[in-house]
Amino acid sequence: MSTILFELGCEELPPKSLKPLRDALQTSVTEQLSAAEITFDSVKAFAAPRRLAIQIEGISDKQPDRTEQKRGPAIKAAFDSDGNPTRAAMGFAKGLGIEASELTTINTDKGDYVGFEQTISGQATTELLPAIFQTALDSLPIAKRMRSGASRNEFVRPVQWVVLMQDDTVIDATIQGHQTGLQTRGHRFHSPDYHDIAHANDYEQLLDGLKVVADFDKRQMLIKNQVKALADEVNSDAIVPQDLLDEVTALVDFPIALRASFEARFLQVPQEALISTMQADQKYFCLTDKTGKLQPYFIFITNIESKDPNQIIEGNEKVVRPRLADAEFFFLQDQKQPLFALTESLKTRVFQDKLGTIWEKSERIAKLAAFIATLMQQQGHDINVDDTVRAGILSKADLASSLVGEYPELQGIAGTYYARLNEEPEAVAASLEEQYLPKFSGDVLPQTPVGICLALADRLDTLVGIFAIDQAPTGSKDPFSLRRSAIGILRILIEKQLPINLVALVEQAIKGYSDAEGSKIAKMGDTFTQVMAFLNSRYRAMYTEQGVSVDTIQAVQAINPHMPLDFDQRIRAVQAFSELSQASMLADSNKRVANILAKSEVDVADTVDEALLSETAEQNLYANVQQAQTVVQPLLEQADYTQVLQTLASLDEPLTQFFDNVMVNSDDEALKNNRLALLKQVRALFLTVADISELQL
Repeated sequence: MSTILFELGCEELPPKSLKPLRDALQTSVTEQLSAAEITFDSVKAFAAPRRLAIQIEGISDKQPDRTEQKRGPAIKAAFDSDGNPTRAAMGFAKGLGIEASELTTINTDKGDYVGFEQTISGQATTELLPAIFQTALDSLPIAKRMRSGASRNEFVRPVQWVVLMQDDTVIDATIQGHQTGLQTRGHRFHSPDYHDIAHANDYEQLLDGLKVVADFDKRQMLIKNQVKALADEVNSDAIVPQDLLDEVTALVDFPIALRASFEARFLQVPQEALISTMQADQKYFCLTDKTGKLQPYFIFITNIESKDPNQIIEGNEKVVRPRLADAEFFFLQDQKQPLFALTESLKTRVFQDKLGTIWEKSERIAKLAAFIATLMQQQGHDINVDDTVRAGILSKADLASSLVGEYPELQGIAGTYYARLNEEPEAVAASLEEQYLPKFSGDVLPQTPVGICLALADRLDTLVGIFAIDQAPTGSKDPFSLRRSAIGILRILIEKQLPINLVALVEQAIKGYSDAEGSKIAKMGDTFTQVMAFLNSRYRAMYTEQGVSVDTIQAVQAINPHMPLDFDQRIRAVQAFSELSQASMLADSNKRVANILAKSEVDVADTVDEALLSETAEQNLYANVQQAQTVVQPLLEQADYTQVLQTLASLDEPLTQFFDNVMVNSDDEALKNNRLALLKQVRALFLTVADISELQL
């Protein structure tokens, strides 16, 4: 058992790709070793700006020997009547390099054959490793490979050196066009020369001494700890997004965190703009107070241990100042006119070629949002319809601002800042940012009633418009993010407990595309059908992500509820029902009832003639159905679907007895039709909640 060390030394690797490259390299090597039946205790991957490395401990020296059975011709064809080997047997033996007399008999269920068992010696691990590492490098997820100099070998960056060792010995090979050796290089500035690696086990410790923290995760933890310590010194919290942290970790060999500051006057600028420019352009970690308000400090990570850190701090402060000044300039420039004045330029900005301008979209959003606000008012929500209309008109105004022009990610956020500066009602101002929520799966939802109306109206308007011009998503292509928008609509209506019908919303959104000149939507009926089908299809994606089984979703979709909140309540009820002991039997019984009714050649009556109930089992079932109908009715009015199904679980035993003792398809036509009517009532009871026959329990 020994230790293997592989290191690929390069020019600085792309920082955003470093972690994925490390993980892919480790996965590929591990899978190849397992496929080759080479055992090992552990595989550890290293990744730093100028290197990718793998250290394998406790690796076996060779593959295990294996026995392989070769099967030849059938016995009848292998030997003649005198028992002498035929040409077929001799040819088979010659191919294996043995005498025909060494062949054995293999018994199978298809007859007896001649054969031979041969032992194949396992290859030495050192012979297999060069190809394993080269294959792993060739399969790395690299979007664009490059060649360096006259070399024909391709990689993401020019390769400078390759280490491949078993314990203290070099494994002689050529990888990526470079001869393997035992020399590595340290930090580009602190320790740029080549250094010998005495033993494969010494790798990480040696590089630590050469100012390189080779372990990506260890380097990241050092950065997090240093950033937190510097933030604590000024009683602040650091904003540390994982993507930015990964990128910064990939940029440095030897991380040293330093704190710098900027002029407090810049804090009048929307802090989202300052944070955006410092994170995206400078890779800085911003600091906020305990309430989330930006502080005039930032932390950056340097890659050198400077004798005079103040010079580095001053340099970074000098670099960031013009960027913050740009944001300040755009912010002040926008304030020279009120937010509403910016809407004028939206009249010439196209939303979509066939769907008009952004201004026209704003008008449609205002009308649709007002319609939703009226519905919410009727349901007892405290919302001002006039505020909602004003918010709709202003909803896209900030797209014409200088600030959003420079920082597109501030759409909505900038509008909220400007609306407050213009002393618009707070309900209007807050909604301008909230209209874009949720931005991604699991994101927060709009909190204010007006924000909810805008968020729904904006998404519905886009959804209807894009479907109307036949630009619906296909396969993986969804340029308008309609799938995300649809799930956003469903989430808002469900999680905000809004009993609003999708049919009403989609119809109103379609009407929004009509004006005095006619409608921009040619086939209104087709558009309605397609949008409703699309929205209903999103339930599956949304609920499977929450861990709800597909058959539960299908059971509810089978009855096609048009109210998302109602759909959700039914889902929860079916989930609870599935846990009951009677659920499996009732699901099977429902399948049986559905099949019997589907095969009926006559229209089944809705009412049951009690006088025709001759069997005890059918009389008992009828009595239970009658009782269940009485109990269920008020529960349905309260949408207490869970209790409805709990009540219907009591039909388990009567239904089982009915099928055991009653012949539904009686020769007596009147009895048969009456029994079908009874089953129709049973089926109708369950369909008030969901189609239980869809459950696979």
